[in-house]
Amino acid sequence: MTRARNTKQPVEPGLIPAPGELLDWRDSQHFDRRQAQPCALCQQPTRSHAQEPVHKACAESWIAANSVEARRGRFASDSQPRRRHESNQA
Repeated sequence: MTRARNTKQPVEPGLIPAPGELLDWRDSQHFDRRQAQPCALCQQPTRSHAQEPVHKACAESWIAANSVEARRGRFASDSQPRRRHESNQA
């Protein structure tokens, strides 16, 4: 059995920001450094959000304009690892 090289786990979605709040996209898996793709919302080239190419600002504007549909999680922040002091209190 051979193991695939350079396989990355998909980015686990975190919280969906409230309309007007910012997405937290820090994970490098959101960004395709090799090739620009058209943004799913504005069609301009982007290297952002590998699962569905979209500019962060476009996604935030879409969430603000589509707050009910945004709850389905089309665009979400990265899940954040728990901080040490938070995990010790549990």
